[in-house]
Amino acid sequence: MSQKKIELWVGMFVAGALLSLAILTFSVAGLSFKGDGDSYTLHASFSNVGGLKVRAPVKVGGVVVGRVEEINLDVETYRPTVRLAMFENKGRYPETSSLAILTSGLLGEQYIGIKPGFIDEDIAMLADGDSIEDTKSALILEDLIGQFIYSMNKE
Repeated sequence: MSQKKIELWVGMFVAGALLSLAILTFSVAGLSFKGDGDSYTLHASFSNVGGLKVRAPVKVGGVVVGRVEEINLDVETYRPTVRLAMFENKGRYPETSSLAILTSGLLGEQYIGIKPGFIDEDIAMLADGDSIEDTKSALILEDLIGQFIYSMNKE
């Protein structure tokens, strides 16, 4: 084989490896080359968001139905507020739905879980810009350990 053919094959192998690495990186980071489609915005307020990050998934039963778009602090109430981008193609939810900040595994990433509320003819569906009032904040592992140690010292 000539030297130029070997160099061409090595170059194609390196380019393929770099492309595979880029695709793997985007996949692990939860990013996509294609858009998520149209979305609508929901708002929620929590007492503690823990380690929740922007772009964290919003899930219903393990299926990603949206993403965390922004996390801010309400300077009047000193409560974190979260803006969610919900995918239109995954449906809408009743206004009786609740949100909870959950963790994948014991020390995994945090995400928002939606528990859809009951559907009735008198219950409206959440629309763009609506707020979900029923929220459950993140469980902070350090706080749980501290409470356990404190309760052990009381006995």
